[in-house]
Amino acid sequence: MGIEKKTEASNIILGLDPGTSVMGYGLITIQKQEIKLLQFGVLHLKKYIGHELKLKKIYDRVNQIIEDFMPDEVALEAPFFGKNVQSMLKLGRAQGVAMAAALSHGIPISEYAPKKVKQSVTGNGNASKEQVAAMIQNLLNFKKTNYLLDATDALAKAIYGRLFSWLVARTNDATAATTC
Repeated sequence: MGIEKKTEASNIILGLDPGTSVMGYGLITIQKQEIKLLQFGVLHLKKYIGHELKLKKIYDRVNQIIEDFMPDEVALEAPFFGKNVQSMLKLGRAQGVAMAAALSHGIPISEYAPKKVKQSVTGNGNASKEQVAAMIQNLLNFKKTNYLLDATDALAKAIYGRLFSWLVARTNDATAATTC
C-alpha cells in the first residue's frame, strides 16, 4: 500500500495491540473527517526465545513504523486485570516497550479500555476478535484477513482514538457554547 503525503489538514494515528506472541499494528489517516487506511500488519514473536528479545523486537518494530510514517499520536489498549498474573506482567512489559518507542519520538499516547473500543466498533463490548475484524474491514473497505486479527484490533484502537477525540472536542464545544 502506498504512503499518502501528509498535509497540514491530515492526522496519522498509529494503533497498537502489543502482545508477547503477536503484536498488531495499524495506521490510519484522517483528512477532512474521512478515515483512510494507510497500513497494517503483525509482528510474530513466538519464534524468538527469551522475553527480553521479544521486547527488543517490539521496540525496534514500533520505532521503525514511527520513523516511516511519523504518526501524530499512538493509541493502545489500557492495561486490564486478568486471571493469569504472569500473562498480565508480560503484556504490561510489551505495552511499556511500545510506549517507550513512541515517547522517544515525542508522540503522545492514549490508552483505551478494550471493552470501550469493542463497544464503539461493533456495538458489543464483549465482541470477539472476529467481530471486530469484520467491522474494521467493512469500515476501511479491505478484504477479509482472519490471520491478522491483532492488526484489526490495532486499527480499532486507532479509530476509537479518533472517535473519542472528536467526541471530546464536540462536548467541549457544546459546553463552551452553553456557558458563554
